[in-house]
Amino acid sequence: MPTIAYFYGIAIRMFFVDHPPPHFFASYSGHEANVSIDTGEVIEGHLPANAARLVRQWALAHRRELEDNWRRARAGTPLVKIAGLDDD
Repeated sequence: MPTIAYFYGIAIRMFFVDHPPPHFFASYSGHEANVSIDTGEVIEGHLPANAARLVRQWALAHRRELEDNWRRARAGTPLVKIAGLDDD
């Protein structure tokens, strides 16, 4: 599962040819969550409150890029890195 972004110790990953709804995976300090691309909300798993807030902020700021990567992943083509909050 490729890492498409990394910021403040949070890794953002996306599976190739994954199931709907459009989502990505965030991991931080032993916690993992499945996060909606549409809303930035955790839909499965758990992140500490501060990490969840940062992930949501990042996801909403980069929604279009995440949607593009989702389409690439579903097609089995290479994913593009996305800037993290500490790179913006």
